[in-house]
Amino acid sequence: MPYVEVTLPVNADRSQIYPILKDMEKYPEFMADLVSVEVIERKDNTTITKWVSNVDGRIIKWTELDNFDDTNMHISYKQTEGDLKKFQGEWILTPVAGGTEIKLTVDFEFGIPMIAGLLNPILKRKVRDNSMNMLTAIKERMENRA
Repeated sequence: MPYVEVTLPVNADRSQIYPILKDMEKYPEFMADLVSVEVIERKDNTTITKWVSNVDGRIIKWTELDNFDDTNMHISYKQTEGDLKKFQGEWILTPVAGGTEIKLTVDFEFGIPMIAGLLNPILKRKVRDNSMNMLTAIKERMENRA
């Protein structure tokens, strides 16, 4: 099962970053292969979101449950249905000298054993690249605002 973890320090307080992370419908602005994110349901500290991604011409769709811990500024997510056998992870914001370290984890499984050996390394690289691109976009947004 591929697991991806990316981190990036950002010169901003986590209280400034967390609202951007919670606004999942805008994620396609940060992730080139992400086609859309739609909030299906919002209640208490959870959302159910529907995602569509284009990975090298292959459309991957899933629905996930997102849990928001506003006190600790932490987000966890887990696929409830979709094209992957497993897709879950979390956003962790850790205060560091000069700002915040953003960590994004993605734990996934394609679910077709015969081709998993071929596709998992490709998907892992794509997920890592997309995740780092997302963190970089957030960093640039936070550090270059006037």
